[in-house]
Amino acid sequence: MKRNSKNSEALFFKASNLIPGGVNSPVRSFQQVGGRPVYFEKASGAEFVDADGNQYTDYCQSWGPLILGHARLEVVEAVQKAARSGLSFGACHRGEIEFAELVLSAFPGFNRIRVMSSGTEAVMTALRLARGVTGRDLVVKFIGGYHGHSDGMLVKAGSGLATQAVASSHGIPGTIAKTTLVAPLDDEEAVYALFDKFGERIAAVVIEPLPANNGLLIQRNNFLQLLRELSAKHGSLLIFDEVISGFRLHFGAYWQMIDVVPDLFTLGKIIGGGMPVGAVVGTERILDNLAPLGKVYQAGTLSGNPVALAAGRATLEVLLKDSPYEYLEKLGRRFVNRLQESGLPYARAQLLGSIIWLYLDKGEFPRQSSDISNPAMKRFVQIYGGLLERGQYLPPSSYEVLFLSSAHTSENVDILANTLVDQIKEKLS
Repeated sequence: MKRNSKNSEALFFKASNLIPGGVNSPVRSFQQVGGRPVYFEKASGAEFVDADGNQYTDYCQSWGPLILGHARLEVVEAVQKAARSGLSFGACHRGEIEFAELVLSAFPGFNRIRVMSSGTEAVMTALRLARGVTGRDLVVKFIGGYHGHSDGMLVKAGSGLATQAVASSHGIPGTIAKTTLVAPLDDEEAVYALFDKFGERIAAVVIEPLPANNGLLIQRNNFLQLLRELSAKHGSLLIFDEVISGFRLHFGAYWQMIDVVPDLFTLGKIIGGGMPVGAVVGTERILDNLAPLGKVYQAGTLSGNPVALAAGRATLEVLLKDSPYEYLEKLGRRFVNRLQESGLPYARAQLLGSIIWLYLDKGEFPRQSSDISNPAMKRFVQIYGGLLERGQYLPPSSYEVLFLSSAHTSENVDILANTLVDQIKEKLS
């Protein structure tokens, strides 16, 4: 298609005079891929129409929550029904219990959940809880792992192999940054070094067991098992951030697929069905340390919002009933196979279930962020505009993953693969 962008550009210009950078989340700015943001007007299933009337197939799907696609009928009807009874209560309601029962049904052995409004809040709460339970102050995270924008998680590594961190954003006091220890992913030596030096002060290790916020960096099970063993040995809690991976690959969490059991795990995205919901899941022994029973404080005016939980519950009920996971995995494999059939060396993608990461380079797929090829990232930028012109909307960053939904079809992924191959031939040959 010949894409007209006049209205989107005008809206972005207006937004830039009202909102910092014109956006309410930085990656939406199209800064890495160039150009201006596309302004969504309406969406249904796998497609959306922008402010200029251009139609796209959407592989961002609100950055992962929309596993059923945009505006799924059952979810929309649940939201409408809930909204008619009140948009917000700030009080207890039956929907909280129904939501909690449904989520916990997926996790035998875990009997407590605390619901809030975002994945950032969920990780922040899990870390505070770990510190409160253990009486310790330090937390271990991994380079390239993103766990929301709370102060202690916006850090980067210092100068050593296994070291205390420094802030990666202005506005974070050094005293807070220094409570976070940072190590590379897939580096057993670094983890041993951290525990040897700081083991008696480490409250928790936090990791995405399936890192998907900075590329799709699939970890070895042995590495994740080591984290489990060292955490248990030193009396630290193991926290799995499953905001992306929770309910994405099966009706449950990724840790169940690899048989490495955390002490706490966080959920988000899919459990809100497109509405803002996050959660911490654990056992009674740990979660009952939260106020009002315990001394670890967490609160939120909109936590357990009835409309948001209705959307999440409806989404989970459809996933439980229809179980689209095998279909989604077949779509993902079909896409990767189409790329391989082209014979082009850079037509490659890392895949797990319905999560796809375009990695336009030869060699092994990375497991550490430091191993991500700069040429691969530049190649993505070179072809992004051409994909957009042909109606293929991907996350506007080479480090972000694509998400398939049950609304996508075989024809959709074939078109994406063919368009991608054409762009590689045209721009990268």
